[in-house]
Amino acid sequence: MLTIEGVRKVYPGERRGWSRGAPVQALNDVSLAITRGESFGLVGESGSGKSTLARCILQLEPVSAGRIVFEGEDLARLSPAAMRRARSRIQMVFQDPQASLNPRMSVHDIVTEPLVIHREVMGLGARQRTERALELLALVGLGEQHLFRKPHEFSGGQRQRIGIARALATSPSMLLLDEPTSALDVSVQAQVLNLLHELQQRLSLTFLFISHDLAVIRYMCDRVALIHHGRLVEQGDCQQVLDAPQSDYARQLLAAVPSLEGIGAAHPGFGAAGPGGL
Repeated sequence: MLTIEGVRKVYPGERRGWSRGAPVQALNDVSLAITRGESFGLVGESGSGKSTLARCILQLEPVSAGRIVFEGEDLARLSPAAMRRARSRIQMVFQDPQASLNPRMSVHDIVTEPLVIHREVMGLGARQRTERALELLALVGLGEQHLFRKPHEFSGGQRQRIGIARALATSPSMLLLDEPTSALDVSVQAQVLNLLHELQQRLSLTFLFISHDLAVIRYMCDRVALIHHGRLVEQGDCQQVLDAPQSDYARQLLAAVPSLEGIGAAHPGFGAAGPGGL
């Protein structure tokens, strides 16, 4: 479904008067493949290149070299109009729902905005967009009474549910989830992760799940890749990589985690919390 081949991303060095410093290589020969319906984890410390890769997939950042092929299309070769249509099929859930939701917009306008942007693909009128918004809110555990409220009226978990509803508005086949629970309390994290797992099964979604939290990755993902200084150092079956790491970097990551003896060690309530009650 998504194939990344030899991707490099190099940023110009910092300007110093009349000259520039050395170029910064954010991604170095990154290659991976994600199959339809799976949840693929990408793990690395801050500054490792995780979010840069997500931005390159969405073509928010052009790649310096390599190819990103999504559902048979080389994204870097698409025209702006074609790339806009492609983005209706691959959407993103951001890390901080408070920062990613416009505080001046109602939930209705936030959730229906993608339907307006992609109206050529979706073909929905104003009334149909409102009906779609209500359907999406129900899908993420919110109700009609929330439709015309503003983001500041919600808890952090509810705001992230709104962000998930917005990402699902155009019926995408793939979600990029960039640390979607790291800004939430642990008990709320469990509920949001369970919701994501339920939505993946119900809607046949494919996930690229970006996180630094190995407990979350173990719970959510089928396969995982570890990225360090822009280079993939290990990838494979999630349980195999986390239980028997082959690279020094993977062993260092695991050593820094207090316990991976079951998901409950790091996140009490995983698997037990339902989608409601935020």
